[in-house]
Amino acid sequence: MLKLSVTLSGNTYQFTSIKEVLAKASEEKSGDKMAGIQAESSLERMAAKLMLSELQLKDIYENPVIPYETDEVTRVIYDDINQFVYKEISGWTVGELRNYILSHKTTASDLKRLSRGLTSEMISAVTKLMSSMDLVYASQKMRHQAHCNTTIGEPGRLAFRIQANHPIDDPDGIIASVKEGLSYGSGDAVIGINPNNEDLESVKKIFHITYDLMQKWEIPTQNSVLAHVTTQMKALQSGAPVGLLFQSLAGTQRANEDFGVSKEILDEGYALMKELSYSAGPNFYYFETGQGSEVSLQAHEGVDMQTLEARTYGYARHWSPFMVNNVSGFIGPEILFNGKQIIRADLEDLFMGKLHGLPMGIAPTYTNHTVADQNDQEIGGMLTALGGANFYMGVPGGDDVMLSYQDTSYHDDATLREMFGYRPLAEFEKWLERMGVMEDGKLTKWAGDLSIFD
Repeated sequence: MLKLSVTLSGNTYQFTSIKEVLAKASEEKSGDKMAGIQAESSLERMAAKLMLSELQLKDIYENPVIPYETDEVTRVIYDDINQFVYKEISGWTVGELRNYILSHKTTASDLKRLSRGLTSEMISAVTKLMSSMDLVYASQKMRHQAHCNTTIGEPGRLAFRIQANHPIDDPDGIIASVKEGLSYGSGDAVIGINPNNEDLESVKKIFHITYDLMQKWEIPTQNSVLAHVTTQMKALQSGAPVGLLFQSLAGTQRANEDFGVSKEILDEGYALMKELSYSAGPNFYYFETGQGSEVSLQAHEGVDMQTLEARTYGYARHWSPFMVNNVSGFIGPEILFNGKQIIRADLEDLFMGKLHGLPMGIAPTYTNHTVADQNDQEIGGMLTALGGANFYMGVPGGDDVMLSYQDTSYHDDATLREMFGYRPLAEFEKWLERMGVMEDGKLTKWAGDLSIFD
């Protein structure tokens, strides 16, 4: 039997399970409060962190927050663990794991190997013991590459998705916005459109118009239409040019069932992309995640949001995606109440995704009814860029007129690159130079001028 009690400031705190310790060790978030699982005081939170630091990794391994027998996400995570690496570290405490990650002697290669033996709950646990500076520092150590038609994640490069959504899926409106994004150097990650109408024919139309633009101007990137994965699969089977297959994921089987997705469906999608996609691969998936989806769906199983997000990454890595985008601020204040909570979630998620070996991007989003503003968003963007995020969104004016939330703009994208000395993905940078938009890694006077497409 595990001893799950700790004394702090003369008070003894008794926990009933590792799941409870993980929940109460989390930083304050409104979604965990709404679920009734967060610490009742700062002292209880600190006691849970102390308890967590003393647990061995084998304790966490042997006590998954949702049983293997009842949850597909748990099964995928555990079946993918490298047992040799796990056994090497199973006797470490969570505190020792933190010290190893943060040690200046520990390299990116060390962390890549380590990650193969870590379950998602272990990664969540060590994240709870880390400060914001710890998370940025540790994230900087890790850089993960992937290839679809472009190579994402190379050192010194930062990519962006063009998110040219239109309230009525007007082709002219979509293409105009795509051209604007391209003229500012966005689009090397993907040209990805959220369709207003998820009818198969509408989805196919958007795939075709974006692909035709890419062909006409010889743009080295990939396209995606963010409909349900099964609709995209039908489009692919009917001959639509699909560059990246998209799907939102969650950290419990019940939540994924609400999304209409399972391992079987994702396996089928991957096989279809290998057979029918125009992309080179081998990385064909674009996943979106974010803390709180399980709470909003009432499918959290009593597990805290951060741990569920870690489990989502453990699930996602099974399919070796090209990009994973975190959109924690997208749901609203019932999940993350204010800018402070959103920024913390952004930093947690970047680190956890990277420690899972994923090519992580961040969308430092917020909705208009959240206690957050542009300053919070920009701080989140700068900190995660410092931590080595692979990509961000590019939304016209930073305001998605269809989905009604705030995100990074084409101008923000260009600014982040210039601030940190980053350049576009290599293949895309050459194209920008041919178009006269970029020279020596800097935008030219033609940036934002759509006459380059005349």
